[in-house]
Amino acid sequence: MPTPFDTPLKLPLVAAPMFLISGPELVIECCKNGIVGTFPALNQRTSQGFEEWLIQIKSELRTFEETTGKQAAPFGVNLIVHGTNPRVQADLALCVKHEVPLIITSLGAVPELVGAVQRYGGKVFHDVIKIRHAQKAVEAGVDGLICVSAGAGGHAGTLNPIPFIQEVRSFFDGTILLSGCLSNGQDIATALQMGADLAYMGTRFINTTESNAMADYRQMIIDSGTTDVVYTAAISGVHGSFLRQSLENNGITEEMWGKTKRIDFGEELDASEAKAWQTVWSAGQGVATIADVAPVADLIATMHAEFVAAIEAQTARLEHYRE
Repeated sequence: MPTPFDTPLKLPLVAAPMFLISGPELVIECCKNGIVGTFPALNQRTSQGFEEWLIQIKSELRTFEETTGKQAAPFGVNLIVHGTNPRVQADLALCVKHEVPLIITSLGAVPELVGAVQRYGGKVFHDVIKIRHAQKAVEAGVDGLICVSAGAGGHAGTLNPIPFIQEVRSFFDGTILLSGCLSNGQDIATALQMGADLAYMGTRFINTTESNAMADYRQMIIDSGTTDVVYTAAISGVHGSFLRQSLENNGITEEMWGKTKRIDFGEELDASEAKAWQTVWSAGQGVATIADVAPVADLIATMHAEFVAAIEAQTARLEHYRE
């Protein structure tokens, strides 16, 4: 199916919201260059600061459109819908006030939230790692499902993307996004071949000049391969993918990886744990194909060329298999 956005995209791609990494500069550059840029509301430590970011993003994208005559891609906000997040209602109210085009919900699909966004014309995508999560989100009326498969960065899942996408498609006719190990334009084409409508890419955008990642973080991504990504719930209580070297640098040994912490996205997050999130670095297995740090504009241009080449190669190959 076509994407649910009125604005055409340069690539069928959403730059995923990344904790501490995604800010206004990254979002704005993504939208200017034709892909959906997003960020977590909690990257701003207060709702007041969050609203300031919304105003900044809307203002700069409006100026871009007025001065270039081009349409910017829509932007989105990730809301953590969990009982320990005391800001969810206040941040949702600000999203409604500013009519944020896309809301990405995590850790809870709530019909009331979905309705509040859809009433002003916004879309709600919900990230899922299991089929039962997807079914509950469909019942809540979401517009799209983000299938977070094995090998993804952040709070990843364990399912293989091929059956995951197909099973979700069997009961959901809305927008499906694929997340997990996508790093280039060929990967985006592959996601569409597997049945997704949009690709959902996070780790690759850590290594952009507009991200908030530290230089050492970016270098660790360049130096890492698939076996350097560890799947553990020891950091936040929710299973996620983290770089092995950053875990070891913080004294989190292999024998600790199987332990689970209490989930807390609220005010009880103490200073030591908050600091840990700054030095324990998340990434997906897509690190294996990341070898540089690039401006967003250059990265998207490169991925667009790769995407077109991949589609053309598939079209040419089809000629060998026609009856």
